[in-house]
Amino acid sequence: MKLPARPSRRTLLMAGAVGALTVAASAAVPPADAQAATGCAVTYTTSSWTGGFTANITIKNLGDAVDGWTLGFAFPDAGQRVGQGWSATWSQAGAAVTARSVSWNGALATGASTSIGFNGTWSAANPAPTAFTLNGTACTGATTPTTPPPPTTPPPTTPPPTTPPPTTPPPGGQTPVAINGQLRVCGVNLCNQYGRPIQLRGMSTHGIQWFARCYNDVSLDALADDWRADLLRIAMYVQEDGYETDPAGFTNRVNALVDEAEQRGMYALIDFHTLTPGDPTYNLDRAKTFFAAVSARNAAKKNVIYEIANEPNGVSWATIKSYAEQVIPVIRANDPDAVVVVGTRGWSSLGVSDGSNANEVINNPVNAANVMYTFHFYAASHRDNYRAEVERAAARLPLFVTEFGTVDYTGDGGVDVASSNAWIDLLDRLKISYANWTYSDKAEGSAALRPGTCAGSTYTGPGVLTESGALIRDRIRTPDNFPTA
Repeated sequence: MKLPARPSRRTLLMAGAVGALTVAASAAVPPADAQAATGCAVTYTTSSWTGGFTANITIKNLGDAVDGWTLGFAFPDAGQRVGQGWSATWSQAGAAVTARSVSWNGALATGASTSIGFNGTWSAANPAPTAFTLNGTACTGATTPTTPPPPTTPPPTTPPPTTPPPTTPPPGGQTPVAINGQLRVCGVNLCNQYGRPIQLRGMSTHGIQWFARCYNDVSLDALADDWRADLLRIAMYVQEDGYETDPAGFTNRVNALVDEAEQRGMYALIDFHTLTPGDPTYNLDRAKTFFAAVSARNAAKKNVIYEIANEPNGVSWATIKSYAEQVIPVIRANDPDAVVVVGTRGWSSLGVSDGSNANEVINNPVNAANVMYTFHFYAASHRDNYRAEVERAAARLPLFVTEFGTVDYTGDGGVDVASSNAWIDLLDRLKISYANWTYSDKAEGSAALRPGTCAGSTYTGPGVLTESGALIRDRIRTPDNFPTA
């Protein structure tokens, strides 16, 4: 099948708010210290919005070890329905809901726990179930919810530490995630768990609907170990045969790549890759559903960053800001700590490609904490005036270059080595994190891998790299400077 020309928007590149209500509930039983361990314990926590909710369920086995389990419960209200679920096979008959284990979480030893969840809908009310069974045994134990509720007011951009930060890296290795831990925005910088500014350097996938073959154990090992990348951006197109065609399937693919990045100590940037149409509100409901699911499933991870709209175009900053202020609370209901990256006007050019500049964002920022703003460029097309605007804006805004290319705005053409190095030198100096487009073998100038590479099993060595791939690998491989004191 011929792939659509990715940069259909590159030609242009040249020139009811819904709050998230958090409800926490566990099985209606006396306190845990008053209960006998009669088989199982369940916690059920929800994050609700008008007409919809995300449910996170933790199951703890208090009886004999099991190899395969079925959880049962009943909704208290007739209008509650299970929608998209994860980490279990879900079914519903009337008010009765059943969740069956999947291959990787069916074995539960005595005292072991597993977490599952779903997105649901409600019409009149959304009360929590009060009784659960595991393999037919009533769950009479109680556990403490594992997902903390979001703050009632946004946290400060730079919260003061409550205890002196450690001065040495944590145990567990020297991967980017092991050293830096949970990231946050402090001032105009991306900061690590020690409150120190850092820069992440990595690669973006191409559309995972087209190039899934490029993202396997061998290729991701090469990215982590040979390239020494800090970051994998997961480009999930919404249109163009993407998420809208199979929401559950694409959500699962994204989650699987988040896990692959985590296993290798890399950060995962989840990219809701909207492009055409350029108005992000066209996909507002899809965005809420998707980010509710991935934020619930990955809330406990330290390596996840959320990019909520790839390249808004043809719309005002006010529209983009309104979209962000409706999507961010859905994420925060599940994951109050993760960094969220917001697209900007003019294909995430800070408005420059629309004849504007960063002042519209500086003077009217998104009303949320722990937020960064997107900037994209293609080195052969976007040069000094774009670089000047980034340098000016970086003094006032936390920026993240979630996508850039070494070639022209089409994603193709020859590599502009001088402009590419000038851009990367600027990003390094300002400690602006970046992901290069793309870690794929598409037959175009921006691809890092030569055509046909992903059909084989070799991803290291000069023989598999394009001119762009060789340049970017050399820049990413330079030693990281992750301060820990």
